[in-house]
Amino acid sequence: MPESVGIDPVDLEILRVLQNDARTTNRDLAITVGVAPSTCLDRVNRLRRAGVILGHTLRLDPAALGRPVQAFLAVHVGPHHRPLVDPFVAHVLAQPHTRALYHLAGPQDYLVHVAASDVQDLQRLVLDGLNLPPNRGGMRYEE
Repeated sequence: MPESVGIDPVDLEILRVLQNDARTTNRDLAITVGVAPSTCLDRVNRLRRAGVILGHTLRLDPAALGRPVQAFLAVHVGPHHRPLVDPFVAHVLAQPHTRALYHLAGPQDYLVHVAASDVQDLQRLVLDGLNLPPNRGGMRYEE
């Protein structure tokens, strides 16, 4: 269970530096925030144990991967029943174009962040890519 943690200005600076470059060495981090390396390491470990630092991520450049066109697609899934929603979520997350999927409150149910190779690829994705194939029950979603 994560411990409760008080965050002071040094902790905030540690978090700011690590958010910009999570690969910053403890030595460089300590120099930047003005504390001893052992103190810096103790603080980072305390922030990890407390659940403030959840992990490290890798950001990818969609253009370098051949998908420079990005879009957010608002999708309505109706009716809102688990037998319809669960396959939709699994299908969208399995698509290579999908960068993120967010569940919304309001008239639209999901916001899908996608990356496509060009406008035609995006159009194909919008028209075909969000619908389940016929062998999965032929369920369709309103976009």
